[in-house]
Amino acid sequence: MEIRVLKYFLAIAREQSISGAAESLHISQPTLSRQIKDLEDELGKILFTRGSHRITLTEEGMILRKRAEEMVELVRRTENEIALSDQGIAGDICIAAGETDGIRLIANLIKKLEADYPLIKYHFVSGNSPFVMEQLDKGLADFGLVFGNADRDKYDHIILPAKDVWGVLMRKNTDLSKKEFITADDLRDKPLIIWREMNRNDVISEWFGCDIDKLNIRATYNLATNAMILADEGVGYVICFDKLFNVSGKSRLCFRPLSPVVEAPMQIIWKKYQTHTKAAGKFLDALYEIR
Repeated sequence: MEIRVLKYFLAIAREQSISGAAESLHISQPTLSRQIKDLEDELGKILFTRGSHRITLTEEGMILRKRAEEMVELVRRTENEIALSDQGIAGDICIAAGETDGIRLIANLIKKLEADYPLIKYHFVSGNSPFVMEQLDKGLADFGLVFGNADRDKYDHIILPAKDVWGVLMRKNTDLSKKEFITADDLRDKPLIIWREMNRNDVISEWFGCDIDKLNIRATYNLATNAMILADEGVGYVICFDKLFNVSGKSRLCFRPLSPVVEAPMQIIWKKYQTHTKAAGKFLDALYEIR
């Protein structure tokens, strides 16, 4: 498969028509159709379902789209790094991270580097720990920000001087909002909204003293903003990190930490034996200074 043809394929998936994709790519429609037919023949799979008004992806087409996006992005990053290799300290740094107030540390580091290296650009992608590690493993991210431990055989790491604190996000008009801290007994009969990656072996399960699946789980989330909206609408009590939301002023929400306190240490990780670009090397040097 050629990268050029994968870009053609992605254009059709985006435009949902051969004519629209051909126009955006500035090539003729017959040429584009022939290229995609050759790709389907090469793979031995039909990638698109041709309808009367639009083209949609088949199941195999959806699989290819995900991989094609990753391959095209990796090629783009590689070409950019090579092009900038003789232009001093410049280029892109991609950071995959979970949602945390700890990003402030990275923000302050970026501001510090900006004075000396204004040509460095930073790109953030958000997701849970498996997503972060997947981005690192595929070469789509330079660094990952995760909580807890990571595989020391696969990743180098720096422990950051910050910790997130677990607690409960809830409406201010609930009985529990009057408490300074929240205990496991307070929540046993309450409708809970928990992080999707929680399981029976993690620190929150240990804090409850029982398996997560024995609790009254009303919903799960992987993006904290969605969880906040659920809490604001009174769906349940969100177990999440502190400092993710503004709960002051007219907000209908409040945050209360767990008791006993449950903290989540943060660390920056990257693939072992990775050759960093000049830009990523400067970023890493700055990270070592703040640990």
